[in-house]
Order: sequence, then structure tokens, then C-alpha cells
Amino acid sequence: MDTLVGTPPATSVPTTLRKLYFLRFAFAAVWAALLFATADKLGALTATLLVIYPLFDVACAVVDIRAARTTGRPARALYANIALSALTGIGLAVAATSGIPAVLRVWGAWAVTAGIVQLVVGIARRQLGGQWAMIASGGISTLAGASFIAQAGKDGASLTGLAGYAFLGGVFFLVSALRLRDERGR
Repeated sequence: MDTLVGTPPATSVPTTLRKLYFLRFAFAAVWAALLFATADKLGALTATLLVIYPLFDVACAVVDIRAARTTGRPARALYANIALSALTGIGLAVAATSGIPAVLRVWGAWAVTAGIVQLVVGIARRQLGGQWAMIASGGISTLAGASFIAQAGKDGASLTGLAGYAFLGGVFFLVSALRLRDERGR
């Protein structure tokens, strides 16, 4: 007896993005709670959390690129995001040995540049729906990054703002996940 072994149809880009965005929301919420609980001291756990966040961003961008390739959509901005996030992970590992102001400067520079990339990707994907949240998030990220850099130069610099920033970014991913449309416009 012959058995046909079929391959399941490839997952659509909106479906892949929806799942990825839900995952990013969950990760950001948990990460923000953990950072908020440890942000008063830049110890090993806090430093580890700081490095993990951009590395998780790298992994998400790889998934995003694979989804974009299935449709032939350009992914140059996503490659830039991978490079920026990987460099940020390294930069945060080094900055964590110098103190909170150094961490805020590295994180702020990443937030500015990643925000610009997010704006570009969101605008390019606006036909998928739900991208207004990504566009707004990119703009807010750019402004927040500048404020982190400014905060680094003041007395009493704190990491708690990074937790709020990450959680808000996660909320934007949640909104985008809920608003994405599939190929049939649903």
C-alpha cells in the first residue's frame, strides 16, 4: 500500500508574524517584571537580563527574515536589526562592568537605531495591517533612546525605565498581533 506523505502548507507571513508578536509580548512582559525587580542593583542577574533582551531580538529577527523570504519581500532592515542587536548584546555585557550610566548609553543608542529600523519595517509592511502600532513603537523607541542617553548623564540614573520601555514595546507587539490580516484581508 502506498501512502502519500504530504508536506503541510507553508505558514503565511501574517500567521508567522502573529505568533512571533505574541511571543515577543510574553517575553517582554516577563523580562520587564524581572528587570524591574532587580533594577536597583547592577548585579550578575540584571546584567544577564540586559544582555538577553537584544539577543532575543536577534532570534526574533531571524524568524522574521525567514517569513519575509517566503514572499520575496526585502529584509534588509531586518539584517540591520540583527547586526545592531548583536552588537548591543556585546556592548551591554561590556557596559554592565562600568555601571548604570554606561548601560543606559548603550541601551539608548540601541533604542534610537532599532526604533528607526522598526519605523522602516512597519512602513514597508503597512499593507498587512496592524503596522501602525509598529510605526508608533519605532517612533517612541527613538525618543525613549534619546531620553535614556540623557538620563545617563544625571545623578541617580536608574534601569527601571528600561523595564517600562520593554513592557510598552511588548504591548505594541500585542496590538500588532491582534491587528494583522492574512492574505485574504482577514
